[in-house]
Amino acid sequence: MAIIINLDVMMAKRKKGLTELANEVDITLANLSILKNNKAKAVRFSTLEAICKALDCQPGDILEYRKEEE
Repeated sequence: MAIIINLDVMMAKRKKGLTELANEVDITLANLSILKNNKAKAVRFSTLEAICKALDCQPGDILEYRKEEE
């Protein structure tokens, strides 16, 4: 997939663990783990907004586009 989720990078920069962020965002640990491990197929804007608020970052800090090799 050409969209990369750099949630783990932002979490490390903000020194937030998975459980702490899951509680702040009000998302299950399993779903946050799916996002963190770049396994998600979609993300709701409300979830993205809550993550950005909790990590004090912009969506572009978490989401990245990389052109796929053909």
